[in-house]
Amino acid sequence: MAFSEDITVSIQKLHQLIDTVDHIIIGKKEVTRLTIVAMLAGGHILFEDIPGVGKTLLIRTIAKCLEADFARIQFTPDLIPSDIIGFSVPTTNGSLFDFRKGPVFNQLILADEINRTSPRTQAAMLEAMSEKQVTLDGRTYTLPNPFFVLATQNPIEYEGTYPLPEAQLDRFLFQLSLGYPDSEQEALMLASPDQQKEVEKLEPVMDLEEFLLLKETVDQVHVEEKLLHYIVSLATLTRNHPALRLGISPRGNQYCLAASRANALIDGRDYVTPQDILTVLKPIYRHRLLFENSLSKTEIDVFIDELTKELVVPTIRGTRRWN
Repeated sequence: MAFSEDITVSIQKLHQLIDTVDHIIIGKKEVTRLTIVAMLAGGHILFEDIPGVGKTLLIRTIAKCLEADFARIQFTPDLIPSDIIGFSVPTTNGSLFDFRKGPVFNQLILADEINRTSPRTQAAMLEAMSEKQVTLDGRTYTLPNPFFVLATQNPIEYEGTYPLPEAQLDRFLFQLSLGYPDSEQEALMLASPDQQKEVEKLEPVMDLEEFLLLKETVDQVHVEEKLLHYIVSLATLTRNHPALRLGISPRGNQYCLAASRANALIDGRDYVTPQDILTVLKPIYRHRLLFENSLSKTEIDVFIDELTKELVVPTIRGTRRWN
């Protein structure tokens, strides 16, 4: 079928995009792949990371490969909502107002150090992420499509931070971390040409229309009913676990389903497998689980691994395919 052939070609371009980013951000291919998964699933990503590991470069490279609009918003304590969403100014006759769009009206956005700004400004950004629109002076303005935010936050022990509340953390599909490169990867980075110049020289890998077609196709990826129950059962374990004060929300389950479908699509399948669910589980669960005692990222990942062992992994037929 022609449609299936189009989808297959676009998926191949997605893999080319991931390889291109891996050429710039050396050794972080899995993080790049999960970033693309989040974009296809219609969600956003929160990076809790140290400065200087390549987050800006990652999102700029993806924007360049898709020929998408990109903006970086540096969050500071004195930032106010109008600095993000925009503001109205009177026209020359004084009886009307013109809306001047803020940097949020871009397709791909890096919201840098989002926990350094006030809760009021955080809420304005997160509302735009959730609603895909902003309202000012009684008028509603739709944000671009696609609209994807990669937000970063400093580790919560840093001074001068405003930790995001659980309800706002829940709006992020994934929590990821680039982390330090290993010694071999860092040596390759030092030996490679200037990364910023390399990004500027990149040619688009696929156009936005192709990407949006794939994004729409995610909803068509088949999920067997037993896998839906598996997602819900995993979340139920977290809601009843004695070590947790807060488990996975229904929104978390919806994100798990969407991300599993997107992961299957990247693999060229029109059906979800249990492995798709397990692949996206940790980045979905990490920032949603609220423990009685503070745990490190490594300890949280171990906890999630132990949680999955409590359920039998379903088996599926896996016979549906586009090609």
